[in-house]
Amino acid sequence: MVNTDNVAFNIAAFIGGLFVLEFGADKFIDHTAKIASRTGIPPTLIALLTAGAEWEELVVVVAAISQKQSPLALGNILGSSISNILGAFSLGLIFSRSAITFDRSAKIYTGVLLGLTTFFTIFILFFESLGRIGGGLLLVTFGLYITSIAWAIYKGIVSPPVDSDSDSDSDSSDDSDSDSDDENDSVPLKENPAHRHTHLQVRRNSSSSGTSTLHDLESGQHTGVPPSPANPPDHHDGGLHKDIFDEINPSPLQTVKRGSHSTLYHLVHLTLGFLALSLSGYILSHSITTLSVEFSLSSTLLGITLLSFATTLPEKLVSIFSAKRGESGIVVANTAGSNIFLVTLCAGVLYLTGDIASLKGSVTLFEIGCMWGSSVVLFGIVMFGGKRWMGWALFGAYIAFIVCEFTMNRDIDV
Repeated sequence: MVNTDNVAFNIAAFIGGLFVLEFGADKFIDHTAKIASRTGIPPTLIALLTAGAEWEELVVVVAAISQKQSPLALGNILGSSISNILGAFSLGLIFSRSAITFDRSAKIYTGVLLGLTTFFTIFILFFESLGRIGGGLLLVTFGLYITSIAWAIYKGIVSPPVDSDSDSDSDSSDDSDSDSDDENDSVPLKENPAHRHTHLQVRRNSSSSGTSTLHDLESGQHTGVPPSPANPPDHHDGGLHKDIFDEINPSPLQTVKRGSHSTLYHLVHLTLGFLALSLSGYILSHSITTLSVEFSLSSTLLGITLLSFATTLPEKLVSIFSAKRGESGIVVANTAGSNIFLVTLCAGVLYLTGDIASLKGSVTLFEIGCMWGSSVVLFGIVMFGGKRWMGWALFGAYIAFIVCEFTMNRDIDV
């Protein structure tokens, strides 16, 4: 019988873990980029390892492996790959204002993704018995991908990926504002030409039409035109000549210093982000495992459906907002970069350190085919252009995939 109290607690823990996961990922990525830029690491490499990567997915995989739940990790990899295309990229097409024509960089990224997904599919179907050797090959493949894409970006063949996850992180923007002094230590104050010849005249008759008060000067109601020689200022009535103000040295007011954060500050926040990622990975994997036991479901099933859907929510939001702004390149780079990271680095870590015996037969041919087929569809849409009806078709396919997953007969692997 299902323990409702245990189920409610783990559902709440799962939701809380998602917030901690997103917080930790933003902290880790943002402050890693800042430290890397200060240590002279090339900006291209920083972009590939921050904007073009999904470190939160790797943390979930490592946490599942540490709890001896390798099938959950594999299910999350396949499910996230499918969700990024059918669930996130489709939303980008749906919310786009018109038909989308993708540039050369998008076509190259999706072509690389299709090739790597095909390699990973063949590995699972025919060479999974290689085990640790296969995991090492996947890690080498990830290294080759980073090297080749970095070279292509350096040569101007493709555009670097754009940071997407930090769009909703206000803390990151605050940090970036405070760190802008790394390039500009001061901000010049521009002199207003309209005030260059302004006079302050104090008249005994305040009701006179020619009177300018301090309030008038601040609100911009004065004309800012110097008095003509035919109508000179009345020095005998207490008028103040502009030469008095010309003697004031404004140089101390020309620059405004901004405070900067030290490298130690970024190291502390990077460590905080890493700890948050580690905690969230443990919470998510443990809560999913408990829920699978309570409902007598396979952990792989929940990894492919619930966990993958939840961990790719940021990608779905990024696709929607990017499509509304007409930034189709971000939609593709977000999808392709995430999936390449999943099928190379995450899968490599899984097969190199996970339980190989429990991975055999943990995913079905239908799930593997959906992962590869979604990559083929993505490549076709990017090559020939995307339309809104295609997004609806992909999203409908994702719903059908989820329904099929819960209606298929699957053995419990926990």
